[in-house]
Order: sequence, then C-alpha cells, then structure tokens
Amino acid sequence: MERAFQRTQVLTNHLLQSSSPLPSQTLSSNACLSYSPPELSENCAFDVKEMRKLIDGHNLEERDWLFGLMKQSELFNPKVKGGKVFVSPDYNQSMEQQREMTLKRIKYLQERGVFKGWLTEKGEEIEMRKFAGFEVFSIYDHSLFTKLGVHFPMWGGAIQFCCTKHHHDKWLRDTENYSIKGCFAMTELGHGSNIRSLETVTTYDSNAGEFVINTPCESAQKFWIGGAAKHATHTVVFSQLHINGINQGVHAFIVQIRDVDGNICPNIRIADCGHKIGLNGVDNGRIWFDNVRVPRENLLNSVADVSPDGKYLSSIKNPDQRFAAFMAPMTVGRVNIAIGAVYQSKVALAITIRYALTRRAFSLKPNEPEVLLLDYPSHQRRLFPLVAKTYAMSFAANYLKVLYAKRTPQSNKAIHIISSSFKATFTWNNMQILQECREACGGQGLRTENRVGHLKGEYDVQSTFEGDNFLLMQLVSKALFAEYMAAQKRNKVFKGLGLEHMNKPCPVIPSQLTSTTLRCSQFQMNALCLRERDLLNRFVANVLKCKAKGENTEQAFNSCYELAKDLGRAFSERAIFQTFVEAESTLPAGSLKDVLGTLRSLYASICIEDVSFLRYGYLSVDNGANVRREITKLCNELRPHALALISSFGIPDAFLSPIAFNWIDTNSWSLV
Repeated sequence: MERAFQRTQVLTNHLLQSSSPLPSQTLSSNACLSYSPPELSENCAFDVKEMRKLIDGHNLEERDWLFGLMKQSELFNPKVKGGKVFVSPDYNQSMEQQREMTLKRIKYLQERGVFKGWLTEKGEEIEMRKFAGFEVFSIYDHSLFTKLGVHFPMWGGAIQFCCTKHHHDKWLRDTENYSIKGCFAMTELGHGSNIRSLETVTTYDSNAGEFVINTPCESAQKFWIGGAAKHATHTVVFSQLHINGINQGVHAFIVQIRDVDGNICPNIRIADCGHKIGLNGVDNGRIWFDNVRVPRENLLNSVADVSPDGKYLSSIKNPDQRFAAFMAPMTVGRVNIAIGAVYQSKVALAITIRYALTRRAFSLKPNEPEVLLLDYPSHQRRLFPLVAKTYAMSFAANYLKVLYAKRTPQSNKAIHIISSSFKATFTWNNMQILQECREACGGQGLRTENRVGHLKGEYDVQSTFEGDNFLLMQLVSKALFAEYMAAQKRNKVFKGLGLEHMNKPCPVIPSQLTSTTLRCSQFQMNALCLRERDLLNRFVANVLKCKAKGENTEQAFNSCYELAKDLGRAFSERAIFQTFVEAESTLPAGSLKDVLGTLRSLYASICIEDVSFLRYGYLSVDNGANVRREITKLCNELRPHALALISSFGIPDAFLSPIAFNWIDTNSWSLV
C-alpha cells in the first residue's frame, strides 16, 4: 500500500504541476540497458561436448561439416545482425521464390556429395548418416527437410524397399544424383489416412503388357503431393489394382509425370495446392491420371506381381497381411518426422533460454536492478520441463533410429508401433514447446527473423501428415490390445514393446510421496508402468464389454476412443522414459550423470503430474501437490545449468536467431 500511495502522489504532483514534490518522489530516468553475454556469468558444471555426444548420438563430424557447407553459401541467405552472421530462409520471398531457392539448395548440396551413397549403399552406417543429415536440414528449414524427405526416404525408399533388382539398377542412382526428382502420390482429396480405400484405379492390359491408371472421380485426385506442382519428374502412384475384374487391393506404380524439359506428360493433369500457412518452399500439387499407361515392370513388386499374361502372383495370400507387408517399409517417413520435431524443439529452446539469460524485467525491490527472466521461478517452470522433455525425446529418437537402421522382418511390427507412437508424441510436444517459447520471448517472438514464432506455422503440419496424431494413438492402442489378447490366448508372458512389466506384480504408489521417493528412478518407472498397465487392462475390458453388447471390433474401438488416446500416451511416455534411463546408465558417476539424473526426474515428474494420474486414481490430491512442489525444486536446481544444457544441443550460433545474442545491437537505429 505504501508504494501505491507514493506512486499516486507522484502522479498527482505531475498532473497538478506541483512545484514542491518530495525528493523521494522525483521521477528520474534509468540508465540504458546493456547486453551482457551469458557466458560471462553462467557456469558450466559438466562437459558440454560429452553431453552433445550423448544426445546427438552419432555422426557429429558429419553434422558439423554440413553446417559449415550451408553457412559458406549465399544460397542459405546469410545476414549480419548485431555483429553475428545468421543463416535462415527469407520467408518474405514469394511462394514461387521460396520453392526455387529450396531446389537450388538441394542441387548445391548434391554437387558437394552430401547425398553420396544415400540410396546406392546399404547398412546401418549409411542409414545413420542419412538421419544425421535430415536432423541438420530440419534445423535450417522445414521445406528443405520435407522436399528431401519426399525424394529420398519416400520416393527413393519405395523403390529401394518395395522393388526388386531391375528397379534398383534403373532408378536408384539417378534418384541419388537428383537427375530424377521423385514424389510420392499416396493421399487423395477424399482419402488421407484411410489408404486402403483409395479411389485411383489401375487395370492391366495383357495385350500391351501395360498397366492403365485412372482417376475415376474428383475425390480420387492425388492431393498434397510434395514436389508435384513444379519440380518432380516421376512419382510412385498408389492405386487399387483390378485384375480380371477382381480388386487385389492397393499397389504402387512408377509413373513419369514430366519430361526432361519439365513439360507435363500426356494424359496427366497437375494443379498447384497453393499458398500454405508454412512450408511454402515445397511445391505441393494435385494430380489426375487419364488412362495413363506404364510398363508392367513399373509395378513395385516386392510383395506381389502380375505375369505378362495377366495373372496376379503373391506368396502372401491373405490381403491384410499382404497390405501390411507392402506398407511396412514406409515407416521411415514417420521416423524422419519424429526426429525432425526433436531438433526444432532444440532450436526454439536454445533461442528462448539464451534470450531469458540476458533479458530483464521488473525489480523486486526499489532501486534494485531488474531481474533476469530466467531467474523468475515462473519462467523456470515454463521452460525447464520443456528442456527435460526435449532431452527425453532425444534419447528416444536415438533408440528409434537404431531400431530402424537395424530392422529385420521380425522387427517391422515393433518399428511400426513405436514410430507411430513417437511421431504423435514428439510432434505434439514440439508444437507445445514452440508455443511456449513464442510466448516466453514476448513481442520478439513474433518477428520472423527470430524464428520461434514463425516455426509454429512451418511445423504445424507435422501433427497430421504421415498419419493424423489422434489416429496414430488409436493405432498404437489397437496394437497393444492385440498383444494383450495374443498373450491371453497363448497363455504366455508379454514379450516386446517394453510390455514385460505386465508379467510382474502390479506396482504400488506409496501413500506419502517424499522428495527422495519422487527422485528414485525405480519409483518413476513403476509409476509410469502402473498407468500403462491399468489403462491397457481398462481398454481391453471396455472393448470386450462393447463387443459383448453386439458392437463389432471397430465400433468397440471407436466407443473407447478416450481410453485409447490415454493408453497411447501412457505407452509412449513410458517407452521414452525407458530410453532416458538406459542412456543415463551408460555414464560413470560424475557431474554429467548428476545433471542428467535431475533432468530425468523432472521429465518423470511432469509425466506423473499429468491429469490421468488423478483421473484414474493413481495419485491422491495431496501426492499430486507433492509432485508439483518437486517440479518447482527441480527447475530451480537446473537453473545454474541452463546455458550448458542448451549449448549441448550442438546448434551453431548462425542457426539460431538475433534475440539469442545481442538483441540490443541487433535492433539499433544504425541497422534500420
């Protein structure tokens, strides 16, 4: 009240133009703010390089080489701000200009050997090198990441994994050299997620030895096909295959859509999808096929083939199993999207926390300096849980990459389930992180040059492409239901997908949670396993109850959609946490392990703080309050490590933004 009275007196004197204000009430200006690099005041208690090795996991030298290639070229739009060089696309360019710049950047990278071996070599080493490359591309620009993702893993991957040797010999090297520019024509105007119901129709002409592809109605037009509008020369077309009047289900065909001069091929119509809220460096298009003929050899035939005289041939007689085998190699798209989301979260947090370490606001007492944003407990509570979440996603992404790189036919199902789960979780987390970081940067977060706000529009699409996240979580829950029923039917233990905990006695959460308990990794794992176990039991029971009332399986799953989403999230967070614990276990005792343990406890605590723990009765209200208090303490303990934690992301300064550094000089009049 005293300070309010003083302020009232000052304003009164000013308005009345009083000639005798009290000395203590005289208005005076503050000294100008100055920028002080956080490196001058922030300590580093652990080895940042070692932490980067742990969270990046592989190909560090290759990543740094690729960063260097991009920084040294004018194609990547280097700009000097506040005495530092930053590289970022010019999003003020028109859609057409952004598309052409994306193409030029790809050609620049290709000419310097970045893609060498990406399709013509095999093995774990080349797969991990590709993942490292895509992670670097995602840090620079989502359009570059996506256009390359369509060309290499999607178009190139379809030929690599769904075809046989003569396709490899004909198409892979030219694809790797980018003399062929591929796209992936799966989704249609009328069907995005439900691939089995695509309406494009292909028949076989045995007299000519050719397949004939048609778009029979407007809803069958191929839609959102990345690369189709301007640049792609070839595409993989997904279509119903009719042989002798029998629909054999969805198959895929190689189709040339442009000639070497860029002219659209006969009987093909292509239109532009137009301007988007982001990703305008990718030329998304729509395609219609009017009796387009392709040679019989253009069928992707690893699972099924058609003989010259028109007989359908496949060693897999069950249509469901055949479709699953055909789609199994396509999971790489989800893997790439998941890892790209992690690196965008790193970009946003590195920018936001660096800004919070130099930006001040308000004084706690009269005549004292204003307080750094990151010294406010509320700001720590906003950002440090997101840092912990990003570290957790990093370890999970590394696990997923290795799982994919070492894949076998036996592991395809696990990759499908885990990649679906992680893609949904990571992309949802990324959008949450981008939004929180945008707000934490205040008005500066709105400026395109500062990246954080603009990235929301660029990455929003990740929640729906390569599978709508809600549908992916339902897919995960259905798979867990199948695992449960199979174990019950065989009267065997659970094995795989991390479900082995279902074979053990049900964990019990103590009635009173202390700080020591909340920081115990075994308790944390038990809590996450308890939720997953209980939700799986509930989900199975509810689905069976619905079926007993006469609903078919799909109707029963739809009736239990809320449980399905909660179960999918429980599975994902437990699986992510498990990779965190495994990464931590590789470290010897020391400062690196200590700070990682704090991050692990924070990640586990924000998972346990989730409303599901109260909704389903795993936590009492009092214990829920204990978890919240522990989160506040953990955030405070991480404050001294803030700069080191984000520096460990290994992102060069040039790939951040001006507000991450001297934001005063960046905005000086001399630079206007």
